[in-house]
Amino acid sequence: MTQHAHSCRYSGGVRRAERLNRILDRVAVDGAVAVADLAGDLGVSEATVRRDLQALTRDRLLVRTHGGALAREEREEVPSRLKAARRQQEKRSIGHAAAGLVPDGAVVGMSGGTTALEVARALEERRDLTVVTNAIDIAAELAGRSDLHLISVGGIVRRSLEAVGPAAEEMLGRYHLDVVFVGVDGLTPDAGCTTFDEMEAQTDRAFLERARRRVVIADASKLGVVTFARIADLEEVTDLVTDASADPEQVAALERAGLRVLLA
Repeated sequence: MTQHAHSCRYSGGVRRAERLNRILDRVAVDGAVAVADLAGDLGVSEATVRRDLQALTRDRLLVRTHGGALAREEREEVPSRLKAARRQQEKRSIGHAAAGLVPDGAVVGMSGGTTALEVARALEERRDLTVVTNAIDIAAELAGRSDLHLISVGGIVRRSLEAVGPAAEEMLGRYHLDVVFVGVDGLTPDAGCTTFDEMEAQTDRAFLERARRRVVIADASKLGVVTFARIADLEEVTDLVTDASADPEQVAALERAGLRVLLA
């Protein structure tokens, strides 16, 4: 196929969100990308690619270089199997309590994480629910349930088993959610909801923006903690479900800030 034919195949046909997702995919695989190569692959002008790279750099998703871009260094995350073993009973209790907030027939959004997985397990036997999730493990847990409509959101898959990035956010923009459950790594009245990964933070924010009831699920160890990337301010969520070992002073401060707090 000639370069002209290759360009005709894609020119004008690749929407911006899809372009950004392809660029991030290339960076994830190769570690670095060149403007000229991306322009050829995507069938757009180099000026368009430069604008895309500038947008991704502003969002701190990559590092701009002369003639291209590099992957950002990722903060080392705790392996998921180790995270799953921590505070498991508390997370299971949170999952059951959170599931009680879901009315029959609801459309439920769910980001990833070990606590969200417990919510999903508590909802397995419920009827007539629609679940929208970007978490691979949650989708696998719920797949095949005859009385449950499952929508799996695609994107760049992180080590946390969550699909994130522009494609995931664009897909979430198509839906209206009755209730969403979002896990966090930190929660305080001043800093709001935070997590370690900036891409996950952006996709979690997209979940919150699509829901009427916005529920944070976090065990007591996350309260009073501030981590790297902001998901949302506290006024952007409506409820917190945490475990009964939570510090009463921290719980009271979150309630004064406007959160409804449910202790599991």
